[in-house]
Amino acid sequence: MEVTTHRGEGPLQQVIEIGKHRILTDVKPEFGGEDSGPEPHDILAAALAACTTLTVSLYAKRKGYALDEVKVSIKHGQEGAAYGLHRVIEYVGALDSDAKARLTDIANKCPVHKTLSGTIQITTEAR
Repeated sequence: MEVTTHRGEGPLQQVIEIGKHRILTDVKPEFGGEDSGPEPHDILAAALAACTTLTVSLYAKRKGYALDEVKVSIKHGQEGAAYGLHRVIEYVGALDSDAKARLTDIANKCPVHKTLSGTIQITTEAR
């Protein structure tokens, strides 16, 4: 899958195109934008949250866990030399502590979590 971006309508607004989908990203007015969409780091955090809920939900369904819903919140920001992502997972349903622990193990194996926790290599080609 290829992701592309191009300038949107605002001074700093960007249009992200992922296949047939379009997402806007922008920055707050104090940084010169119009706050017409989430900032790029917010989209990164959203990817982790969405991947977590999808991965946990699929696993729970396959194993027959009584999981009614998964709620994920992520606080993020620069913490010294590192960028921090603090994830809180709420399991809604009739689950014991062992089931919740297993689902948390599975959450830590979601593809986006594994990508962000591993070595990332970015190559850049200018045209």
